Amino acid sequence: MPVLTRLIPSPVVVDIRPGALNDLAGVLADQRICSSTGKLAVAISGGSGAVLRERLAPSLPNAEWFPVGGGTLDDAIKLADAMKKGRYDAVVGLGGGKIIDCAKFAAARVGLPLVAVATNLSHDGLCSPVATLDNDAGRGSYGVPNPIAVVIDLDVIREAPVRFVRSGIGDALSNISAIRDWELAARERGEDIDGLAAAMARQAGEAVLRHPGGVGDDGFLQVLAEGLVLTGIAMSVSGDSRPASGACHEINHAFDLLFPKRAASHGEQCGLGAAFAMHLRGAREESAYMAEVLRRHGLPVLPEEIGFTVDEFVQVVEYAPQTRPGRYTILEHLNLNTDQIKDAYADYAKAIGS
Repeated sequence: MPVLTRLIPSPVVVDIRPGALNDLAGVLADQRICSSTGKLAVAISGGSGAVLRERLAPSLPNAEWFPVGGGTLDDAIKLADAMKKGRYDAVVGLGGGKIIDCAKFAAARVGLPLVAVATNLSHDGLCSPVATLDNDAGRGSYGVPNPIAVVIDLDVIREAPVRFVRSGIGDALSNISAIRDWELAARERGEDIDGLAAAMARQAGEAVLRHPGGVGDDGFLQVLAEGLVLTGIAMSVSGDSRPASGACHEINHAFDLLFPKRAASHGEQCGLGAAFAMHLRGAREESAYMAEVLRRHGLPVLPEEIGFTVDEFVQVVEYAPQTRPGRYTILEHLNLNTDQIKDAYADYAKAIGS
C-alpha cells in the first residue's frame, strides 16, 4: 500500500500571544508533556530568565531551577550533568537563543522533551532541530529533537531590547534568498527540494517582508514569531538547515569567523547577506525592496552600517563559500574573484541608494 501521508515533526503546543506566560503552568500540565507529578528542570539565563523565575516559581512548585552561564558546549554539558542527578518529566528552556540552545542540547543528552519559552525573537533557532553552541573550535551545530512545546509571550518580547527583534527580522527575511539558492542547486546540481519545507520557509519570510507593521506592534510581532517557529519546523521537515540557510548565512558565518570580535548580530548579518545575494542573482527589484524593508525596521543594508569597510565586506563574500563546504548557492555558482565582487558591491550599493 502506498504511503499517503507523512508525519511532520512539530511541537504539540505552540502558544504565541500577549500574556502567554500566564498560562505556562497549564501548558506544562498537558500530559503529552509532563506526567501528573509535573517534575520540571528549568534552565534560565542570568538576565530575563532570572527575572521571570520570581514571577513563575509560585505556579511551578515542582520545578528545579538551573541557571546557565552562557551558550557554550561546556555550559550545555554541565547543565545535562546537573539534570542527571534528579528525575524530571521535561526540560524548560527559559530565556534567549543561547539558553534555549543549551537546554535543547542538554534535554537531548538526558533523553527528555524540551519546552522552549522564548524571551526574545533574535533568530529562527527557537524551534529548530539544531543547537548552535560555541566550542573550542569556534561554533558548532548539533542535531537535537524539536521542542515539544513553544511558548512566546509578546508582552515579554516587547520588554526585550529592540535589537533582538530586529535580528529576528533579518533572519526571517533571509529565508527568501535561501530558498532561491536551494532552487538554484536543484537546477544546477540536481539537489532534491522538499517542497513543503520550502513553502513553509518562503511564506514565513514573505509574511514578515510584506507586513506593514513595526517592531512595537503586536500584529507584526505575532507574524514574526510565527514565521520563526515555522522556519524551525521547515528545517525539521527537510532534515537540515537548507530552507533557511544559503549565501546569506555563508556571509554571516564568514563575518563571524574572520572578524569574531567585531561581528554584528546574526540577523543583521543574514539580512545584509540576503539583500546582497538577491542582487547577485539578478533579482534587483526584490533586492531593493528587501533593503527598503530592512532599513524601515532599523537593520543595516551596507557593511559600513555595522562597522566594516567595503574591502572587508569583499573579503567576507570571497571567503563565505568555505564556511559551508558542499552547499551550493549563488556564491558558488558565480565564483566571483575579488575584483568582480568589488564591482558587484558597487552596483548593489548604487541600486539600493547608498
